[in-house]
Amino acid sequence: MKLFPDDQRIGLGGAPFANLFSEVSDEDAAATIEAAWQEGWRYFDTAPHYGLGLSEERLGKALQDKPRDEYILSSKVGRIIYESDEGPALDTDGFVVTTTRRRRWDFSRDGVLRSIEDSLNRIGTDRLDVVFVHDPDDHYEEAVATAFPTLIELRDQGVIGAIGSGMNQAEMLTAFVNEVDVDVIMLAGRYSLLDHQSLDNVMPACLANDVQVIAVGIFNSGILASPRPAADATFNYAQAPADLIDKANRLADVCESHGVTLPAAALAFPLAHPAVAGVAVGARNAAQVHANAELARTTIPAEVWSDLRSAGLIRPDAPTP
Repeated sequence: MKLFPDDQRIGLGGAPFANLFSEVSDEDAAATIEAAWQEGWRYFDTAPHYGLGLSEERLGKALQDKPRDEYILSSKVGRIIYESDEGPALDTDGFVVTTTRRRRWDFSRDGVLRSIEDSLNRIGTDRLDVVFVHDPDDHYEEAVATAFPTLIELRDQGVIGAIGSGMNQAEMLTAFVNEVDVDVIMLAGRYSLLDHQSLDNVMPACLANDVQVIAVGIFNSGILASPRPAADATFNYAQAPADLIDKANRLADVCESHGVTLPAAALAFPLAHPAVAGVAVGARNAAQVHANAELARTTIPAEVWSDLRSAGLIRPDAPTP
């Protein structure tokens, strides 16, 4: 399955506009998705986990008038969203939503089938192009025994398109790529200008098994998202250690010496790997979408990559544009 157009290898991630860490209005969420469409982005990722279904609902509403055959839609399984009889409560998992909905882990066959049906209903669509097993860090056996076989069956029946897993680690994704008939993985925060660990495991596994990679978290949750990292910058959702802030500043020095910004280089870097089909970036408003689209249009001089390599800031074996 072709996940991204050749001339637009960037898509929209659906967590931020589902009130991740702070509220986003319905109007801003809709404008975010419309801005992505106007920029030519045609890959949209969501999940039941994001805002306890809010991401799927907002995405479905915003895309309802778009031709369904003109975009790729992915969602995820592993968490069931259900109505609680305990009354409204503020979500405790990073999303600022007050709701009667709760989530629970479920990688069983019935759980996967229910999750997909619920997602289709929340989005208001008749199909999912890609379904990921989401964050099975503590559920490896269940994922392999029941979740993936169910997805493979649905894929073989033509009910869903491609299947894979989305995680914030490379090790288990490597095992899935080597042991399960997956088509694509969503690799979060583990292949970036600051983190090349995936060159040692999941990237070569994907090349060997013809598995596509969607790189997400390419700014490592903030440290690479600004021209210069702030003193309190985060790296993968925690305070960035001093050595990483120093490295990000040295990366920025090289970028600035050639008239480009650190975020532009951070977006371009993962796209150079032959296993990477595209990247998905989150946004909370239309301005962030347009800013990311502008980064994607930036031409990075070849000297940036050669200087970064000479300075030991990127590995000798890291592919560059």
